[in-house]
Amino acid sequence: MERIQHELIQGEPKWQTLLLETDGASEAAAMLGLSKNTTRTELLRAKSTGIAKEFSDFVQDKILDHGHKVEALARPMAEEILGEELYPATYTYGKLRASTDGLTMDGLTAWEHKQWAAALAASVSRGELPEEHQPQCQQIMMVTGANRVLFMVSDGTPDNCVHMFVSPHGKWMDRIKAGWAMFHQDLAEFKPAEVLPPVTAAPVMALPALSIQVNGAITLTDNLKVFGEKLTAFIERLPKSPSSDQEFADAEQAIKTLETAQNALEAAESSALAQVASVDEMRRTVALYAGQARSTRLMLTKLVAARKDSIRVEIVQAGRDALAERINLHNQVFGKPYMPQINVDFAGVIKGKKTVASLKDAVDTELARATIEATTIAGKIGLNLKTLRELAADYKFLFSDTAQLVLKEPDDLTNLAKLRIAEHKAAEAERLEAEREKIRQEEQAKAQREAEEAAKRAAAEAQAEIYAKVAQDRAEQEAEDRRIQDALAAEESRLQAERKAAQEESDRLNVEARTAEAERQRGLDTDNLILALYERIKADKKYSALAKACLACIERAQRRAA
Repeated sequence: MERIQHELIQGEPKWQTLLLETDGASEAAAMLGLSKNTTRTELLRAKSTGIAKEFSDFVQDKILDHGHKVEALARPMAEEILGEELYPATYTYGKLRASTDGLTMDGLTAWEHKQWAAALAASVSRGELPEEHQPQCQQIMMVTGANRVLFMVSDGTPDNCVHMFVSPHGKWMDRIKAGWAMFHQDLAEFKPAEVLPPVTAAPVMALPALSIQVNGAITLTDNLKVFGEKLTAFIERLPKSPSSDQEFADAEQAIKTLETAQNALEAAESSALAQVASVDEMRRTVALYAGQARSTRLMLTKLVAARKDSIRVEIVQAGRDALAERINLHNQVFGKPYMPQINVDFAGVIKGKKTVASLKDAVDTELARATIEATTIAGKIGLNLKTLRELAADYKFLFSDTAQLVLKEPDDLTNLAKLRIAEHKAAEAERLEAEREKIRQEEQAKAQREAEEAAKRAAAEAQAEIYAKVAQDRAEQEAEDRRIQDALAAEESRLQAERKAAQEESDRLNVEARTAEAERQRGLDTDNLILALYERIKADKKYSALAKACLACIERAQRRAA
């Protein structure tokens, strides 16, 4: 939306039209039921009738001559505080309007002036802005875009001048927005009631003057019959269940009339008795009508009191029912009863109210306030539910306390939702990591077990192979041993045979050797003889041929020996 500044003259038709078509900052307090000068119903009536003059008088009290004079005197003091000039300005922002007493050139500071009032001045001196003035200041900042309001209370003199700065307040602004939305809903259904002067009892025809005279002959002259008929007719016309201010006023006046009738009957009876010693019929008649007047008066007195109480109860209950219905509508939209209990004080706001109209206005204003609060809360709940749908669609199990969470401020809820989800994700990641670690450890343990089992199997297989190999080797060794034994036995047999053969051969050789030795010895002996012979005859030429033959034998023996 765009902020628009209007250059209009107060009082001209365009100004009046703007007032009627927009929602002014000076009307915000009345709209919220906070104004001490104007009720919300009166604002609804002014907006509904469209009577510019009434509306202008109603909301533009600063156009009063005295107000203009004080404001003009206070302006220099405000400018001195701010250190810059102020310019009156009227802005609209959508349907909202704000007419400021002054605005700085940069538009960042607005000035609002109120005429001096001791209670208001004391509050501002403490830095406390009364609730009645907060809506106007907040709407001024909403419409103009200012970031503060210089709120001043003065009579135009420095001696009686106090001020404070008002800053934007988000909750107040939300309340104002919701309040105007609710106001326009009510305005669409508003039917202006006739504005009547203060209620007074309708004129009551006085009962005829009672006359009872006693003459000397004890003859009664009276109009008791006429009086009784009139009294009976009067009683029959009385409202049996008063509900309007007019009927209550008529009933209270009738009580007074009946009391007068009762007193008149008792006085007439006393007067007659003073004239005669005993007039039994007259006394019974007087007693009848006096009792009728008294019982009706007492009954009507109780009825008026009871009906007043019941009317108050009915109006309060109607307010409670209306609020409950509106809260129920919000819960229907949400699909669940998320709306909290809205605190209302219907009983408190009707205290001191005497008329049905004032009772209804007080309850309607409190209902509007509570409805605005409920609408604001409903808006917050709706925003929070949207946030939960966007952020936590996959994490609904984390938000079993949604009914409590949706009542938080949206930013707080967003942060909380993100925190819960982040913590859940972290916990889930930790859990998954723990599970993965567990699985890894289990797989590692399984692998280790399998490795150990495989090792055991391999060891067993190896051992079995070793045992088998050992057994095989043993068997082979045993077989080899047997073979060797057999071979040894065979060899032993062979050797024995060979030894036997060798022995035999040895024996044969020994025999041969002995024989040969014997022969060699014989040969040696022969050779020695030949040698000796050779030595003896070699020099003797006579035996040269024999010596030569001996030498040949010696050489053969030497070759044989070699």
